[in-house]
Amino acid sequence: MSALLLSWRFWALLSAVFAALTAILAKVGVTGVPPDVATFVRTVVILALTGAILFATGQVPGLAAIPGRSVGFLVASGLATGASWLCYFRALALGDAARVAPLDKLSVVLIAILGVILLGESLTLPNWIGVVLIAAGAILVAYRG
Repeated sequence: MSALLLSWRFWALLSAVFAALTAILAKVGVTGVPPDVATFVRTVVILALTGAILFATGQVPGLAAIPGRSVGFLVASGLATGASWLCYFRALALGDAARVAPLDKLSVVLIAILGVILLGESLTLPNWIGVVLIAAGAILVAYRG
């Protein structure tokens, strides 16, 4: 079991499961609620949950030890996350979850491209084929025809 908990694949797949639940639950929750208000409620819940985890695991002192450079990038990441959530909830309020979520997941394609360009990561030909297939799949699922 401990090997499983140390596997990035396990956590990535679990993230995918929770992301799927997020889309479905948010689609139902945003019904009749302004998307920005729904995003705020979701954010407060996440803040409370992660705060409770920090307290329960004794990690609160670690907040003071975060290097300034990391703080800057984490703040920028938080702003990008907030913008993403605001856009995502607005899209969910206007469209079908089964079509919104795949377009949102075009982020996978953008991450692959930006990872190579900005972070110096490398992808093999099969990886690039997968990226192209993800893009094609997202577009096809979102297409209403």
